[in-house]
Formats: sequence, structure tokens, C-alpha cells
Amino acid sequence: MKKELESLRDSDLYPFHMPGHKRNPDAGAMAGYMDIDITEIDDYDNLHDAEGIILEAEKRAERLYGAKETHFLVNGSTAGILSAVSAAVSDGGKLLAGRNSHKALYHAAYLRQLELKYLKPGKIEPGNYGILWGKIDPGEVEESLNIDRDIEAVFITSPTYDGISSDIRAIAEICHNHNVILIVDAAHGAHFGLYKGLPENAVREGADIVIHSVHKTLASMTQTALIHVQGKLVNRERLRRYLRIYQSSSPSYVLMSSIDSCIRDIESRGDEIFSRLIGFKDKILKETKDCKKLFIPGKDIVSDPCKVLVCAKDGAITGQQIYDILRLDYKLQPEMAGDFYSLMIITGYDTDEGIDRLIAAIKDLDQKLIKKADDRNEPKKASGNSYGGAGDYPKALFPIYKAWDAESELMDISAAGGRISGEFINLYPPGIPLIAPGEIFTKELIADIGKYINAKMNVQGAFITENGERKVSVLKSAD
Repeated sequence: MKKELESLRDSDLYPFHMPGHKRNPDAGAMAGYMDIDITEIDDYDNLHDAEGIILEAEKRAERLYGAKETHFLVNGSTAGILSAVSAAVSDGGKLLAGRNSHKALYHAAYLRQLELKYLKPGKIEPGNYGILWGKIDPGEVEESLNIDRDIEAVFITSPTYDGISSDIRAIAEICHNHNVILIVDAAHGAHFGLYKGLPENAVREGADIVIHSVHKTLASMTQTALIHVQGKLVNRERLRRYLRIYQSSSPSYVLMSSIDSCIRDIESRGDEIFSRLIGFKDKILKETKDCKKLFIPGKDIVSDPCKVLVCAKDGAITGQQIYDILRLDYKLQPEMAGDFYSLMIITGYDTDEGIDRLIAAIKDLDQKLIKKADDRNEPKKASGNSYGGAGDYPKALFPIYKAWDAESELMDISAAGGRISGEFINLYPPGIPLIAPGEIFTKELIADIGKYINAKMNVQGAFITENGERKVSVLKSAD
């Protein structure tokens, strides 16, 4: 697509159409980035009815991932999740979902007035120092589908934000035995299945709908993603309808060209890029294995080589402190902070210098923590994780769509125990709700939220007043 856009830029065709910058180099400070930015004009296809250059680009992505049908997403994986859930589950229907799902899943449930049934991911305790959300158990999927025959679709996140993968092949087989659609949010796994040393991708493992954020781990612009569909269970025209609803009617050709450029680069240099990625991860693991106060979980826990979890041992330091120190002292910007770890994302497009700086920073910080350690203190075991508590989730009294639209009020979080939430509260990233509208605040959850606020983590949905009061939204009581 880039070649065609550049050809238009260099032609004599004058643009009496949108966008308003007219590709004029004098159109403000950003004009230099707009020379291939166009709208739907003759010979340049239409994302919502693709039959030309956009369709050709989508076919390239389709072949790369082994899908039967692939569509570009310019509103990110969020638009893909909204479209997938809306197409797969009837209005007011039932959806079985991993509780560690992105907030877009909950927004889809709200818009479609769905009843959510939850799958609880297993716990992983790397080094016995803290807890991560783990895999979805295929046996739990089977049990849930046997109990409730009204479930229309299953929604799984794999790999997770932390790089942990579920057995999608087994889950897909179970879903299909029950004639149920499997949707996989593989936003963080766009690189899976594209090289012999990488885990397989969810398309080839049998999922019916798979969403990939190509901007997360590949060389594409922010907000770009793909949605793949296969098999006979999904009504594809219905999916296309919702893609038209949830995506802009003026899709960015720059973003679409970015996706196509990304796919072409993987086609031509994928082995080289992914070999570098795996080499980077192996080097980080090897050169930090002797650290005493910090550690990085290996492939047996984190299957995704793009994810580097810099974890603390014995409560030596918090995840937020690791995050802040790496950013401020070593000029390395992490992706996010959890309770006991900071998440770094690496790709095959990193530089050797950047990887070496990360290794040196981890080893140097480890030495500083050793010097600071007070041997007289008993080791402290971390608890909880970046998504809330020990993996438990609050009990729901009302469905999301009813509670989010109900009358609510703000109250001090210290008094919210036993009250029903009127709002989502989540850490961002990763955007997984700690509590959803209609669920009951527990003392444990309140303590966790307070801890995250104290650690200056990005807690969305809790309100801090000018005088430091901490407020949360709760449903108004009947009296």
C-alpha cells in the first residue's frame, strides 16, 4: 500500500477532497507526516468494502497467519473485541470469559447486555515470591459448558499481558464439541506462530476468532490490529457488520499502510527478526541468572519471549519501585508495574545497545539491593498481583449493563465494604478490572486498591479529592 500512496503523492492529481491538510507541506508542524494521508478516493479502495489494494493487503496478512478471513483494524484490538463478542453472542446472551480479560470485553458485555460467566485463571508463583495470573484450565471450560448449555461463546486471553499462554488447541476442541465459538484475545501474540522458535498462534490452534495487536510486538503504528476468522460457527457477515459499526468510517490510510508494511517486513525478514528476539531473551536470562534480589522468570513460566518480568525476591523492592528506578535512574521506560515486578517488552527490533543497557541496569540494581539488605529482617513474601489480590474476583449481584446505568454515589473507600460498585476500577495498564459494576467491594479488595494508590500506580475508577480523600462509586441504597 505504501507504494501506491507514494505514487499518488507524487502525481499531478490535485486533492479537492478530505483531509483538509491537502498534503500541503505548509499545513502546520505535522505536515511532513501527512504526505501519504488520504481518504477513500477512486482506485484506493474502502476498508469497509475492500476489493482492491486494501483487500490485497488483508489477504497477505491472512496467508501469513493461516486464517480464512482477515480484516485490518484501525481502532485497535478494542474494536476487534467489541466486534467479535457482538457477532458471536446474541443480545442478552451468555458469554464464558476469563476473568483476566481486557476492559474491552466488559464494555462489549455492557453494550450487548450480556450475562458473564467467569473462568478463573490458575495461580503461578514464580520463585514463590508473588502471584501471577496463569493459564485457563481446559477442564474448567469443559465443566462450565456442561453445566450451562446456554453459553454461546468462550473468550480467552492468550498470551496474557505477562506472556503466559493457555492450551488453545485443547480449549478449541472442547468448545467445538459443544458447538460454541472460541474467541481468543491474542493482542500480545501477533508474533506467535511466525517462526520455528515461537509458540504457535491461536489461528492455527483452532480458535474461531483471533485478535492480534500488530503494534504491540511487531513493527506497526500504535492503534493497528488484525482480526482473523475461520470455521463455520461464526456468521461472517454479522462480524463484518459490527466491524463497520465499531470502526471509523474514515479509516486512516497511514495506519493501514503501516499494517501492510509490517506484514511485508515479516514476509521478507521474519526469520532474522525473530531470531534476534529469541537471542535477546536468552541473553537476558543467561546474564541475570546470578542476581540475588532480582530474577526473571524463564520460558517454563513466561512462554512469550517478548516479555521480560523483572521480579523482586523476598519483598526486597516493589514492582512500582523497580519501574520508577529503571525509568528515572537508568533511563529505561518499562511497560507497566505489578506488585512485585516490572514488565519490559522486547522485540526483534530492539538494538543490541538497548538490550545491553537493560542487562546492566538489572545487575547494577541487584547489587544495590544486596548492599541495602538488612540480614536481620525476616524475608517477606510478596502477595497479590497486578490484577488484584490473590486471583479472586468479587461476587456480582447485578449484571454490568444494569449496574453501570443505575444511580450511584461517591463514598469514601474505607466505608465501601459490602457495597455494590457502580464503576469499573482497574490498573492501567493492563486494563483488567479489579471490580466491575454490580460487584461487591470486599475488605481485601479495598486493601489492595489502597495499596496500589499508595504505590502511585495508575488506578482508574477511584477518585482522589484535593484534600486526599479516596472515593469510589457505589450504587445508591434502596433507602
